[in-house]
Amino acid sequence: MGLVTGGCLAAIGHHVFCVDRDAERVRLLEEGRLPVYEPHLNELIQRSRAAGMITFMNDPAAALRSADAIFLCIGVPQLDNGESDFAALDSAANQIARHVDAPKLIVERSTVPVRTGEQLRHLLSVYTPDPNARFRVAANPQFLREGSAVEGFFHPERILLGRDDAESEAALRQIYAPILQQAFECPIHLGSCPSRKPPELLLTSVRSAELIKQCSNAFLGVKISYANVLADLCEQLGANVLEVTHAVGLDPRIRSAFLQAGIGFGGDRLPKDLRAFCKLVESEHVDAGILQAAEDVNAGRVDAFFQKIQRSLWVLKDKKIALLGLAHKAGTDDIRSSPAMQLYERLVAAGAHVSAFDPQAIANARSTHPELVSCRDPYETAVRADALLLLTEWDEFRVLDWQRIRETMARPLVLDGRNLLSPKHMKALGFEYHSVGRPD
Repeated sequence: MGLVTGGCLAAIGHHVFCVDRDAERVRLLEEGRLPVYEPHLNELIQRSRAAGMITFMNDPAAALRSADAIFLCIGVPQLDNGESDFAALDSAANQIARHVDAPKLIVERSTVPVRTGEQLRHLLSVYTPDPNARFRVAANPQFLREGSAVEGFFHPERILLGRDDAESEAALRQIYAPILQQAFECPIHLGSCPSRKPPELLLTSVRSAELIKQCSNAFLGVKISYANVLADLCEQLGANVLEVTHAVGLDPRIRSAFLQAGIGFGGDRLPKDLRAFCKLVESEHVDAGILQAAEDVNAGRVDAFFQKIQRSLWVLKDKKIALLGLAHKAGTDDIRSSPAMQLYERLVAAGAHVSAFDPQAIANARSTHPELVSCRDPYETAVRADALLLLTEWDEFRVLDWQRIRETMARPLVLDGRNLLSPKHMKALGFEYHSVGRPD
């Protein structure tokens, strides 16, 4: 999310230096080539570069000395034992402390465990050799979603500022003033933004802000897993999970967002954040039952769908299987912890011949799985396939010419892991069609 944060801050009038220790990544960015796909981000970055509002660099010294605020967009991964790995954050604190010679505001932008701000403040004071350096630490967690992150930055429902001093609050208010007042030229809607309320400003302590972000992500995981439990129940009872979750979601106390059954959630953040939150809760001797249950349900979704594929095909060895979608969700090229990629690995291990199409994620998938057979479009993927699996909810898959696909498949079998299509329509076209939590 560092590129989104930097690009959007530049777009609302701030001079931004984006620093990364990966020299090759910086070189690509200087050439105008983004290492990730995110709607609107490429155009946003190019406009800001042309206007001289954003600069990419590998050496942080000059940027750290001149900056009024330093946003740490650095992830905190997990070690094999479940503990948080603070190595990258520790390295960043060391670099900041060595190069800064005046008071600075340091802002946690990524999701971090509670009390990270206190440790960060301590490390900065220990590492600095300059008596004039004084560090204030604040937390400004982002609530952006891959696939709509740029729009979410410009038009958020809330902005969370965790601060422990008035000076930090004043600085962050100034940075976010154009967003809070919605007083900027929106590069997405070109002056005709949809009518909506200005974002709510939430002011908390640093520790509360860190906890709020972890709580929010964990709750989303719980909500998705709850929908998947309902889907399993619906399959047993002959009910339709889409009808159930729609009705439940109309309750304003619940709402429908994230009540989506399917093959589970992935990505770099949600599974990791739920696991980290479970670890935090347990370390404080609080019962993590509901959180652990949500993680367990999600961990079982790929296996449950794999079993459904196996039941439909009986024998997987030497079967030709087409995958539509490899990214963990639509709107991104991110395949990290993607259920689609996990299914790909399971199918290949079972001896199936797998081909795949994804409008954005093929390059990333080929970088980690060079043997992957990729196709130019969904239609090529489906040719002579014994089964076609819908694994990412790209809108373009909804409007394919499914009659054309049926005519080219060896066996017209579709297993829809995202409930994208209408069972009635697919069966009318002559498909064997199976989805998640809906009657066959």
